[in-house]
Amino acid sequence: MKHTLLIAAASLLFAACNKFGDMNVDPNRPTRASNTQLIANSQLYLPVLQENPQGEYFGQYLSETQYPNLSLFNQVSASFYGIYQGPLMNLDTVLRGNTYDLLEGPAANQQAVATILRAYFFWHATDRWGDLPYTQALLGRSNFTPVYDTQESIYNDLFTQLTAASNMIVAGNIKNDLIYGGDPNKWKRLANTIRLLMALRLSQVAPAKAQTEFNAALTAGIMTSNDDNFIFKHLAKDATESYWFNQVSDQNRKWWALSETLVSKMKPVNDPRLPIYGDKNAAGNYVGLEFGKLDGLSTTAFSLLGAEQRRQDAKVYLVTYAQALFAQAEGAKRNWIAGGDVAAADFYYKGIERSIHQWKGDTLGFGVMKAAPSIAYVAANGMEQIATQRWVHLFMHGFEAWAEWRRTGWPVLVKPQGKEIPTRQGYPSDEVFNNKTNYQEAVSRQFGTTGDGLYGKLWWDKP
Repeated sequence: MKHTLLIAAASLLFAACNKFGDMNVDPNRPTRASNTQLIANSQLYLPVLQENPQGEYFGQYLSETQYPNLSLFNQVSASFYGIYQGPLMNLDTVLRGNTYDLLEGPAANQQAVATILRAYFFWHATDRWGDLPYTQALLGRSNFTPVYDTQESIYNDLFTQLTAASNMIVAGNIKNDLIYGGDPNKWKRLANTIRLLMALRLSQVAPAKAQTEFNAALTAGIMTSNDDNFIFKHLAKDATESYWFNQVSDQNRKWWALSETLVSKMKPVNDPRLPIYGDKNAAGNYVGLEFGKLDGLSTTAFSLLGAEQRRQDAKVYLVTYAQALFAQAEGAKRNWIAGGDVAAADFYYKGIERSIHQWKGDTLGFGVMKAAPSIAYVAANGMEQIATQRWVHLFMHGFEAWAEWRRTGWPVLVKPQGKEIPTRQGYPSDEVFNNKTNYQEAVSRQFGTTGDGLYGKLWWDKP
């Protein structure tokens, strides 16, 4: 009888465990993230692609007011490990798992968003470093020494991935999306806009391929307003505050002023974005600091980084409607799309107007700026004007502006202390230990005896 009671008690205990779950598992501390949680965590890395002083120096938006160092291009190598180990690993987990909880939204949309974000991170990385681990990357224990794929092959696959992602999107929002609130239509337009901008990057090295992809992206449907902008919005909280708030407002590091090059493009034409980009100096004027200057430095004589950029909850602009308009202006100028210079001028002016609206919230001042002689579109100078205004618009997105400068050569930037402007970043120094054979092969293939430095040319930068 005693044994019977013990068996009955044990049976009740196991039944209770089956009914109520494991009492030792804390439901508030899950051991496995869902797909959309992994996507959301990947989105938290997006500000790093823009909020980076090195990018601002390569794009020459900011000059150093106290400690000139990085603006003199003294740092060669830069690590891409954080991109791989953080967002790319998260997104690859979503895509390789191929298991989708429909309570988080349509499976197709979860896959599409992960694919678009993965493509965006890889596009950013290959345009900084060149050839990268791609097809054999993110395999963990299966392969710790992946080969480096060529930039051309990476671009071709990213075009394929973005096209597939755009085509697979269906109705229905996904959960946990920090950017678009899960809106599938905005993600679709983003995928096609990234494809459009990527196509433009090939204008010198593969113009036929560039034109084909450019028009295919337009047909598939790109951004149609500033409401489609791909923006990361910081929160006014310590854990999610902007980098520039932490550096300037919180730690009082007045280390950055607007470059003289930037102010010289904006101030003479009464550009209404200037008060958003920078503050007046102590004398009440907008004065830029010569990029790479070593003497006469000051935190009061020049226009420091603007208060709007230093907000704790500042916005990080990554891919924007104005960019798409400038791209179409260039496409018309190149006769990739119809309209020639008439269409180019129209897209050019719209790009400026939408940029002003993006930065200010209104278009006050656009008319005055448009009337400036140097802003008026002139066919003979059209390509330079489009490139220059795109550069002004891309303020604080230094790596993207730097890529466009490498492609077009506009605007004319400064050679600090006579140093050439870099055309790439060096690979992580640890690669010579972690992945020596593949690293050396990639460097030799791309740059020959020049080696892994700042001045090798990327594939699309070799006309």
